[in-house]
Amino acid sequence: MEIEYGAEVIDKNGKVVGTVDYVVRNTWTGEVSKFMVRQEEVGNELFFLTKDVLQVAGGKVKLCISLNELSEN
Repeated sequence: MEIEYGAEVIDKNGKVVGTVDYVVRNTWTGEVSKFMVRQEEVGNELFFLTKDVLQVAGGKVKLCISLNELSEN
């Protein structure tokens, strides 16, 4: 799974969460281990693990959780 800087991140319901601002890679394998998403409108930064990702395609990252679930944590 290749998550890229600037990709749009959407929740499982199709709502935009923000854009990928930083990607953390495993130094030995080069695989993405987690990534940070910036929410411009509220000035938040959220970290996600690759296990939170349902699909990556066409410059978009779809999460397997919703914005409501994010705000509950």
